[in-house]
Amino acid sequence: MVLRIVSPEKVLYKGEVQMVKLPGTVGQFTVLDHHAPLVSTLTAGKLVYRGASGEKEIDIKGGVVEVRDNNVVVCIN
Repeated sequence: MVLRIVSPEKVLYKGEVQMVKLPGTVGQFTVLDHHAPLVSTLTAGKLVYRGASGEKEIDIKGGVVEVRDNNVVVCIN
């Protein structure tokens, strides 16, 4: 699946990943390949994703995520 992490200033990451863990407002959740469509708000915490170069973490203050058609778009504050 394709992950895009964007902030108001720039695109922080765009690429193929196998997994994304997100700090949802009502709890942490994981998105895997061919996940069902969803939209969720995010709270402060760690966004973790696993791509070809291994696992990476980004500290976020909050935001929103949309999952659709094997694309994950995360807009962070």
